[in-house]
Amino acid sequence: MTEYRPEYIPAYLSNGLIGLRVGRIPLVEGLAMVNGLAAVHPTDRVESFARAPYPVAGEIAINGVKLSEHVDRARFVEQRYDFGSGELTSRFRFDVGGVTAEAESLVFCSRTQPTLVLHELRVTVDTACDLSVALGVDPSGIAGRWKNRETDTPGAEKPVVDGSLEWETDGGLTTCGGAYVTRFEGIENAKREREEHNRIAPLRTSYTLRASAGGTCLVRSIASLVASQMHAEPHREATRLAAVGAKLGFDRLREENREAWRELWRGRVSLVGASRRWQAFADAAFYYLHASAHGSSLFSTSMFGLAYWPNYHYYRGQVMWDIESFVFPPLAVTDPHAADALLQYRTDRLRGARRNAALNGYRGLQFPWASGPLNGEEMIRVSAPLITLEQHISLSVALAFARYVHVTGDLDFLRERAWPVLEGVAEWIASRVRRTDRGYEIEGVIGIAEQRDEPVDNAAYVNMSAKVVLAEAAAAARRLGRQDAPRWEAIAEDLFIPWANGIILNHDRFTSAERGVTGATPEALAALFPVGYVVAPETERATIEFYLERIDDFIGHPMLSALLGVYAAWIGERERSLDLFERGYAEFVNEPFWETDEFSRKRFPEKPRVGPFQANLAGFLSACLYGLPGIRVGQDEPCEWARRPVTLPSGWNAIEVEQLWIRDRPARLYAAHGAQRADLRVSSD
Repeated sequence: MTEYRPEYIPAYLSNGLIGLRVGRIPLVEGLAMVNGLAAVHPTDRVESFARAPYPVAGEIAINGVKLSEHVDRARFVEQRYDFGSGELTSRFRFDVGGVTAEAESLVFCSRTQPTLVLHELRVTVDTACDLSVALGVDPSGIAGRWKNRETDTPGAEKPVVDGSLEWETDGGLTTCGGAYVTRFEGIENAKREREEHNRIAPLRTSYTLRASAGGTCLVRSIASLVASQMHAEPHREATRLAAVGAKLGFDRLREENREAWRELWRGRVSLVGASRRWQAFADAAFYYLHASAHGSSLFSTSMFGLAYWPNYHYYRGQVMWDIESFVFPPLAVTDPHAADALLQYRTDRLRGARRNAALNGYRGLQFPWASGPLNGEEMIRVSAPLITLEQHISLSVALAFARYVHVTGDLDFLRERAWPVLEGVAEWIASRVRRTDRGYEIEGVIGIAEQRDEPVDNAAYVNMSAKVVLAEAAAAARRLGRQDAPRWEAIAEDLFIPWANGIILNHDRFTSAERGVTGATPEALAALFPVGYVVAPETERATIEFYLERIDDFIGHPMLSALLGVYAAWIGERERSLDLFERGYAEFVNEPFWETDEFSRKRFPEKPRVGPFQANLAGFLSACLYGLPGIRVGQDEPCEWARRPVTLPSGWNAIEVEQLWIRDRPARLYAAHGAQRADLRVSSD
């Protein structure tokens, strides 16, 4: 990118533990997030995400004139974002009194040492001058207060890091520890200085020298950020980890990070025959998904990963149904350790889900709609109380646990972690249903179409998902020798699904007269995919045709828009499939770095530019990995998971993935248009 337009938001970098926004001039424009760091939201007054000290902060001074005080003298040159390694390179110029400094900043978040952010700043001047270059960690401008600030190391004669801090978030819910180490390389000797006496000054190490014309200096920093959720003394642990990073060295950490990304990219979704534009969209989706999740992300991820910018609320960073419904499925086969970490978040907060069920008058586990990271309790804003009736999140969580067992074949996971969730959610369903002359019914809920003023009865997505969960729970019970299966199977058998004229209805009172985005939301289709509820072929076709004819009022809204092309492909309409992917996904993608927005930019140009919205990009990846190839995972052998003929959007010849992970072995996917079944081949090695 060489032209930075006013509507752009800064580039998003992350490794799943740390998230950054890095602006045009990285030293003075950016912010940081840390997985698990929580604060009291200033408006809603509920538990939400918190900003962390910025680990890419710095300064350049020429003959005493500081960049931070004269940003107007800086000129943006370009930014280059390498999705292959997660590295962002920014170039800018700083002009002062006839002296021009050419600056190049390289930033990445390490995947192998996931608390570390590495920054390399290279400065070249065209005229001899007094030059000062500084890097550090800066909490300026974020809500909270200092708890600790140190430039020495307790018990050590010589500091092991340049400095450390502990920052308390607004409301005192958590603290963030930070520490950093710098190294200077240059032709001239430089004077090294730190602010050691001001207890509230940003942590910063400066290197000052008399630079010659054409001279170049290079400063590198390795910074660690740790949330108190991960360690009781986060500033001490950050000191240890930053020191370890310094010992390993910048170059080694950079190469290890690149190697980690190379391995992940073996799971790249290749769209054979599609345009380069579509491949770029698929690659960007793959990158932002994996950048936002990690095997060490024990606090799950949020609807925008670890991205934030002050132009939007970003849903306050809470964990919602999007994660298990959309983010989990592609991760389960491309990065199972990251998928496991998402589920670990739920495992660690079962107590909160059990209490939530009790508070609502039910048994078992009812996961909150908007889960706060501290204890997994309900943290949706109190100004929207009806949203707590969107109770289908528990079904999404249970299905993710069941499908992790199917994908990995891990029976220990089934016994120790999946079973408590499946049993708990099945018991919640059993206490939530009401027996009537039509069978079992689930009344008074809000389905996916959450714009309703009043709840509905028997939302198709909810009831169909509940039937699938009960079947998974019963199957698990039989595998483990439990006695619950017949009762759950009986409820599933008689759970009422609203339908008329061969079409599954969105809810009990639904008619074709229900208009607007609520009436056009294809809730019933979402139960077919990605939930996997199986119906007769004629019912599937009729239901798909009915809702696709009504889709214009909905398409462009979040989540399900990215899936619409799958449904058209399932009824053999290739041109329509491509058009729906265009309107339901491509039109959501923002320049310059292909972040996927929450809403269609074409249909809703007035909305703030945000991203990367995980449900949309992961939904598109799920469409490519599961929906279009006809893959539905199960307890049976993986070679049986391809369950329908392959129809791809117009112009797409095949979908190919070099390496997936299934049953702890590498696997290859090849889904050719027109094939009777996709080829999912698991290695025998």
